[in-house]
Amino acid sequence: MAATGTMSRTLPWDWYTDPAVLRLEQERIFRRFWQYAGLLTDVAQPGSFAATRAGDVPVVLVRDEGGTLRAFLNVCRHRGSLVCEGSGMRKTLQCPYHAWTYGLDGRLLNAPRLEREETAAEAGELGLVQLRLETWGPFAFVNPDPEAAPLSDFLGDIPERLAASGVDVDALRFLERAESECEANWKICAENYLECYHCPTAHPGFSAVVDVSPDGYLLEAEGWRMSQVGPVRPEPRGPYRPAGEVERGQFHFLFPNTVVNVMPGRPNVSIGPIVPLSPERTHRTLDYLVAESADEAWIADMLAFDAQVGAEDLALVERVQAGVRSGLLHGGRLLPASERLVAHFQELVLQALA
Repeated sequence: MAATGTMSRTLPWDWYTDPAVLRLEQERIFRRFWQYAGLLTDVAQPGSFAATRAGDVPVVLVRDEGGTLRAFLNVCRHRGSLVCEGSGMRKTLQCPYHAWTYGLDGRLLNAPRLEREETAAEAGELGLVQLRLETWGPFAFVNPDPEAAPLSDFLGDIPERLAASGVDVDALRFLERAESECEANWKICAENYLECYHCPTAHPGFSAVVDVSPDGYLLEAEGWRMSQVGPVRPEPRGPYRPAGEVERGQFHFLFPNTVVNVMPGRPNVSIGPIVPLSPERTHRTLDYLVAESADEAWIADMLAFDAQVGAEDLALVERVQAGVRSGLLHGGRLLPASERLVAHFQELVLQALA
């Protein structure tokens, strides 16, 4: 379908370098929206914990002795130290600074010398701060905002889309977790993910497998969800062979920073957040899950295929950051059809910051 309309302006480019803008984004975006926090298998056993984050908010997932899953602000109520790092098994959560000790239900159990102090009576009010936690299949999401709408409103029809494509997320097995950092603002990483206008030029291997033409590659935006769906080419080329039940690639973005990918081929999902570390540095995590029946050769080819696209994207976003950092141009332009998901994302950012 031919595009109509005119090109829109991008966000101001100094928003991709300004620490004050990032501080506002942390307050009004990352502390108010659902974000992917990890897999339920990270905290599968009673007594297990896993430290994670939601934007700049440190979070710890905990499964208590009764099997209840909780999310807490990973900050000691005493002097603000992080309580937990990494993951593992514990009967209690103890801050390494002054040994304030919390139960797996968040209650303050003990603090050295507290009984000698006049403030001992306040101990019952000094438990860990509990955060909103909801799940979709094997995936845990947290939200620092206690008044936020439920996760289901945020996910939209993504669970149904994956199920209809032959991907049963509850039947997948965890494969591996990939982590990386790049020298680019988090919004540049998100915007790069949200368009395949660059694919024919920058991703020749991906474009040889997936039909990225304007008529073949579907773009959809609804609420907090932005989706791209690409069919496999009739005669895919290259080393990756997408034979299997899943006939189309699906690439979903959940505002503000969670990506959900399904590669064509055997049932699979990769999911993870785009987390700002500073105005010009971003951390990425992707958890890969595949069907139990997926053979090792296909898995290796799929991971190599995805890694190649990731390496190409890393170079792209860092080049964009170097350009917007120059400061001589106020902003850019967006094509009304090919980059409409980028425009939708930027409008959501504007609404959140307003």
